[in-house]
Amino acid sequence: MATPIHERLQAALAQLKSAQQYRHLPDIEHQGRYVISHGKALLNIASNDYLGLGSDIALQDEFFEYIQQFPSLHLPKMSATSSRLLTGNDAQLSALESELQQWYQLAAGTKNSAGVKNKTATKSALVINSGYHANIGILPALTALPVKTLILADKLVHASIIDGIRLSQNKLCTYRRYRHNDYAHLATLLAQAEGDVERIIIITESIFSMDGDRADLRALVRLKALDSRIELYVDEAHAVGVFGDHGCGLAEDTQTLADIDYLVGTFGKAFASIGAYILCDDTVKSWLINHMRPLIFSTALPPINHAWTRFILAKMPDLQARRQHLAQMSLQLSQAIAPAHRASSAPQEVISQSPIVPYILGDNAQTLAKAAQLQAAGFYALPIRPPTVPANTARIRLVMNAQVSQADCQRLIEHL
Repeated sequence: MATPIHERLQAALAQLKSAQQYRHLPDIEHQGRYVISHGKALLNIASNDYLGLGSDIALQDEFFEYIQQFPSLHLPKMSATSSRLLTGNDAQLSALESELQQWYQLAAGTKNSAGVKNKTATKSALVINSGYHANIGILPALTALPVKTLILADKLVHASIIDGIRLSQNKLCTYRRYRHNDYAHLATLLAQAEGDVERIIIITESIFSMDGDRADLRALVRLKALDSRIELYVDEAHAVGVFGDHGCGLAEDTQTLADIDYLVGTFGKAFASIGAYILCDDTVKSWLINHMRPLIFSTALPPINHAWTRFILAKMPDLQARRQHLAQMSLQLSQAIAPAHRASSAPQEVISQSPIVPYILGDNAQTLAKAAQLQAAGFYALPIRPPTVPANTARIRLVMNAQVSQADCQRLIEHL
């Protein structure tokens, strides 16, 4: 017998369906670079497997040979069974953090494609279970210090960052959001900061997950230089592995590594793994270990996962050919999107900013119909609707990866 609460839930779900905003879990299988849906093989252009590593069977076979050098992984624990502060820490995890630091130091000591040498202060890495855990944990921990703090976040930052900001609000911490990539608006908000504010944290993604455009990290660094209270928090989830000669992300590509106080990256996308990390100074790392609730109270990831991430990390500097192919496919697709269907934040001269290429239709029903049309043509393309994106900006989120060929890309363009 339905209770009044169940009836209200059913009515609310019916309203979502009528607005074309109802979600359900897909019944799919994976077969290399294809998704099997309703018995049909569709080219996967919806995942964040940017380098195509997750569908590389030969790479996975190589990994199982690689782990033979670690006796403890021959019969690996399928769970850490505890948080890191209890018994969840392990040799693979400690080695991964050390190798992450070395990876960034390697990138910092070399020149980028423009011939400019990166520079960075020595930073420490702290591995966390996921990007969501990172963003809902780091910000509340940072603002637990009794310091009057102002957070200024880009309007289009990810839901995990928004949730982290909400969890950070207290008597001493307030926040405002500046218009997307509008640094004049950000400068105005900085100028309006009260004199007794001791700390200002500017938060942005480097590559935005839905529009696929990029933040101007150099402009943010210039703003930071104007006020000693400012700290930069940059989420590189969609840039790590994709940009930079070593794959360290947009911060490497723009020589801004040294100026970012809190650099968050993830393994769940271009790394084809699971987990996340923050690159920060030693003092901040120690503070997070003592105050970051998702770290303290979550079971750590299994050692086998960290071994896979280390295996991929060792290869990341040598995957430049994949990054270049990915950039070419992204450009080819971006240039084919008519101006009426582009994100307003992506003008013609910078349309090849990332592998994320939004095809904006606006109307929910029209977006669902277009996704169905693309799937009928052999592409696993998915509709993205509000509230994930702003109202009237429903879209197909087309995502290139290094397994997509030029012929695949051309065929996709023909169906657009």
